[in-house]
Amino acid sequence: MANLFSKEMQDQLKTLKGQLSTGRDTSATDAEGGKPTESVSLPTQKQVKKTVKKMGSEHVDDDKVLFMQAMAGVKQMEDKNVVSPVKSAKNTKPDATTLSKRAAAQGSDEQGLGAGLSDMQALLNPVAGDAYLSYKNPTIQTKVFNQLKQGKMRWYDAVDIHGCSIEQAREAMTTLLNQAKNNNETVVKIVHGKGTEAILKTCVNGWLRQLPEVLAFVSAPPKDGGNGAVLVLLKKTKTDKDKEAK
Repeated sequence: MANLFSKEMQDQLKTLKGQLSTGRDTSATDAEGGKPTESVSLPTQKQVKKTVKKMGSEHVDDDKVLFMQAMAGVKQMEDKNVVSPVKSAKNTKPDATTLSKRAAAQGSDEQGLGAGLSDMQALLNPVAGDAYLSYKNPTIQTKVFNQLKQGKMRWYDAVDIHGCSIEQAREAMTTLLNQAKNNNETVVKIVHGKGTEAILKTCVNGWLRQLPEVLAFVSAPPKDGGNGAVLVLLKKTKTDKDKEAK
């Protein structure tokens, strides 16, 4: 009968067989030596042979039975050196605020709407945090202006400049306005907040008044942010059809 074990393994099994034949002390020992504290129940040869038969092995001898008895109850140790795969974070779609701030961080188009805005001019006319902002270009109809004030005109996009520096806020606002111009969107919302000194609110109020493309702006209705935000009405971009009509 062919032997499935090497000579060295056979010698080790014979030695183990001799130790088991003289009996082992299965009584509990102290935990300090790291020895078992509970008795070990070994399967009989009959149980082992039955198990081996189920596995379909034809080479069952005393050494193999002894080996299986010795290995009874042995559990594989956990390998702490193996790194468990880390689940990748779910891809989250950035909101309009994140996109606008990201675009602002990359820099706005210097030749686009908002180029040459004066921070100093804006800061020379401070406004209170709870102040209601209102601006109307003389060319705009009063009816249209009232619709903007009442929140009846739909805004297309928005940017939240909370926590931004003055430079970051300016770039975020001009990026939003340029995007609206390119997409032919006429109404946008800028959330500036209030704050104790209302620095950003003051800046937005001053910046928008410097832009000829801005027809009007007012503090938003309560549902859209109240005095912590403004709705801005922009000039409609002339399309090729409009130019051809002239």
